[in-house]
Amino acid sequence: MASGIFAVLDDIAALMDDMAMMSKVAARKTAGILGDDLAVNAEKASGFVSSREIPVLWAITKGSFLNKLIILPIAFLLSAFLPWAVTIILLIGGVYLGYEGAEKIYEFLVPHNNKEEAISKLELSETEILAVEKKRVKSAIITDFILSVEIVIIALGTVIGKPIITQIGVVTFIAILATVGVYGIVALIVRMDDLGYKLIASSKNEKSFVKKIGRMLVLALPRVIRGLSVIGTLALILVAGGIFVHNLDFFHHLLPSLPSVVLEFFVGLLVGFTCLFVVKIVQKIWKSIRKT
Repeated sequence: MASGIFAVLDDIAALMDDMAMMSKVAARKTAGILGDDLAVNAEKASGFVSSREIPVLWAITKGSFLNKLIILPIAFLLSAFLPWAVTIILLIGGVYLGYEGAEKIYEFLVPHNNKEEAISKLELSETEILAVEKKRVKSAIITDFILSVEIVIIALGTVIGKPIITQIGVVTFIAILATVGVYGIVALIVRMDDLGYKLIASSKNEKSFVKKIGRMLVLALPRVIRGLSVIGTLALILVAGGIFVHNLDFFHHLLPSLPSVVLEFFVGLLVGFTCLFVVKIVQKIWKSIRKT
């Protein structure tokens, strides 16, 4: 009886050790996209009124957890019974990410009326503010869903052929790490200025080190957000290009002399602006139909 219990405990220990080792491998393989996820979501979670930053970020975080709850069981089932469907889902996600990145570049280069910017300058009622927040939270959760699919699939690829318990343990750990880690860091970034103001208020000496750190944090936040906005846009393009390059031989062998990062960026731009062009044409056709 005792020997049987010890045998079971030994098996559990071996399984946990295997999970720990595979989790390290999966974490290394997903590190790049986790960085992209951080940049994209930090940009999307910024720009709110200070008192609403944490509630909005918490709403996005809850949406991210829900995304993982939806994605994980579907990923395990598709991997087991319809592996080809995983590639199709990734490519659809790649199209969306490329489109969103191309749209951001288009809005930066082409002068246009930014409705969201105009809205932020008006005195809005609480109901109107919540409506704007709800729209932005929804957009952030959709982007998180697509990036989460990519993270889960990459993590799943590192444990293919392992026992199902190992697959579930490793991929679930990476999924939770992605959400807690990414949004934890985003929370620290968006509250940087509040910490700065508290440090400034805590010292009466204008030349104190604490006050200097506080001013530095306050001045640094807008620059960090702008930097993350640029990095987030580039990340969208790179992730989209990477999906196509790694899953379609045509793109993989398109320009073999180019470094992989350059090729992925080029393919991401190609896919994104092609999709953006199609969307703009459809929008113009739809507007002309509605006018008639």
